[in-house]
Amino acid sequence: MSVSAEPTSVDPRRNGSVPADTGAARTDTLRPHAEHAFADELAALAAQDDRPRPVRWRLSPWAVATYLLGGTLPDGTVITPKYVGPRRVVEVAVTTLATDRALLLLGVPGTAKTWVSEHLAAAVSGDSTLLVQGTAGTPEEAIRYGWNYARLLAHGPSRDALVPSPVMRAMAEGRTARVEELTRIPADVQDSLITILSEKTLPIPELGQEVQAVRGFNLIATANDRDRGVNELSSALRRRFNTVVLPLPETPEAEVDIVTRRVEQLGRSLDLPAVPDGVDEIRRVVTVFRELRDGLTADGRTKLKSPSGTLSTAEAISVVTGGLALAAHFGDGVLRAGDVAAGVLGAVVRDPAADRVVWQEYLETVVRERDGWSDFYRACREAGA
Repeated sequence: MSVSAEPTSVDPRRNGSVPADTGAARTDTLRPHAEHAFADELAALAAQDDRPRPVRWRLSPWAVATYLLGGTLPDGTVITPKYVGPRRVVEVAVTTLATDRALLLLGVPGTAKTWVSEHLAAAVSGDSTLLVQGTAGTPEEAIRYGWNYARLLAHGPSRDALVPSPVMRAMAEGRTARVEELTRIPADVQDSLITILSEKTLPIPELGQEVQAVRGFNLIATANDRDRGVNELSSALRRRFNTVVLPLPETPEAEVDIVTRRVEQLGRSLDLPAVPDGVDEIRRVVTVFRELRDGLTADGRTKLKSPSGTLSTAEAISVVTGGLALAAHFGDGVLRAGDVAAGVLGAVVRDPAADRVVWQEYLETVVRERDGWSDFYRACREAGA
């Protein structure tokens, strides 16, 4: 016997959006879900999307890829890019979701795995909230189902006492579920996904029932390259996924573009100064992160020691956003070296002993000698280097 999870109503607290030039009108919601923040773009794509759509998809695979990568529609509507990277990576990810294979987004921290996962779910299903956040304490109930113990004790096992997980709801409604940080989840809990992904069914032995996935269901998981060896995926579970690796930005220009775009979005929601006033500082932050990450200066002449941290694009976004806040509240509103220096120091020096040596060596041998960087060098020294 098969049962379906009851459809959920729209939660009015989940409305909200961001400024018009990023997809919709602004509200007081600090972090609206992708399907609300970019509702206008999704609606414009749906209205002009005449390509075949898989069952229960809001958009065709082509339109989903356009939503993520950006473009201009025939009526002149501009779709802002949500992901700046290789087009083929996005196309493979979208195509995977149109098959019976689950999608695993793999990469080092800060390569936009969660961001891409959210926007894929929003474009495909119109709902990015069917989410399981993986941690060392994630129980099996988070993936399968739990129980309302008051009803369970009062009436025994019943459908009314069952609490469906986000994955169970996605199966019953033909939507896209998300599992973040899969390799953080204990191995025995991870393996509860095997039957779901292979048989497309979730048994409920207490009731002698099961939930069978309806067409449109699929699952996106993310995993961190740095978590290898924490809770490795079993070979059986790994075979159920098509793995797509999200790379770091190939060029400094691409990374500066990513940081600038994302900081602009965050800055508007926080009423911070415009990013164009700080493009030079963004470029310097990106340069520092890339050189220390690669262990080599941009000109290829000097080898460097790398610190223990990842120095990801996401961390660069955080450093610049923090710098803008300093400039807005304690400066003249223009992003300067002194506004980002402390953030850079905090991102680089994670290990107070080893990383501080790496940073000081880089500061004295590279930054100090670089033309036009004297203000950055002084600011970093004053920040505690």
